[in-house]
Amino acid sequence: MGAGGDLSGILRPVRQGNAFEETVERLLTVIKLGLIGRGDRFPPERELAAQLGISRLTLREAIRELHRANYVESRRGRLGGTFITYTRPAPNISDLRRLAQEHGKKVADALTFRYAVETGAADMLAQQLAAVADGTPLARREVLLARLADVNHAGPQEYRRMDTLFHLAIAELTDSSLLASACTEARMQLNDLLNAIPVLKLNIAHAAVQHAAIVEAILAGDPKRARTAVAEHLAGTGSLLRGFLG
Repeated sequence: MGAGGDLSGILRPVRQGNAFEETVERLLTVIKLGLIGRGDRFPPERELAAQLGISRLTLREAIRELHRANYVESRRGRLGGTFITYTRPAPNISDLRRLAQEHGKKVADALTFRYAVETGAADMLAQQLAAVADGTPLARREVLLARLADVNHAGPQEYRRMDTLFHLAIAELTDSSLLASACTEARMQLNDLLNAIPVLKLNIAHAAVQHAAIVEAILAGDPKRARTAVAEHLAGTGSLLRGFLG
């Protein structure tokens, strides 16, 4: 991940029958969610192909299509590789309403799915940390606090990306690739809708308080409080979506 995260939950082996299509889908998920930021590069070709369980030829074909669609560019040389060129579209209420009309029935389902997996991830991580007799492992604590700091200091252009990285870090830190994958999928289901919402100062300030409460509960090893804090935060996101859709 561009900011030091783990892509193993997303870049898991694809099904060979649809290897090309699934490879394109996985790489687009990484790009659109901002798991690797604009100007940063994908892992080396050999490593990326191994993670996806595909041939390097299939990977090159997928990257070629992303290049044609202006999501990436390839650079040669010692410092070369495949770099992200995708720019997140500016928030647009008309786009939000259009997306809502096209996927109206899916929005409630996606919000429910996100609620289930993200509250579960926070609960599980808090349980894991509570089970550690000598306190919170330093590495996990540092990652979570770093993600919190990143989203707190993000400007309007980077806020959605940093918010995504914060939420997905909770699932990643449980060391469950299946849970990380589920949380990524849940976020992706709502990604276009969330991106179409303007970044509101009051909402960011409110979210900052809620994010801090989530981290505090997880680091305290309190599963019930962690689950409640995430639930309250996601309820606010749902309300914001419904408000703009109305």
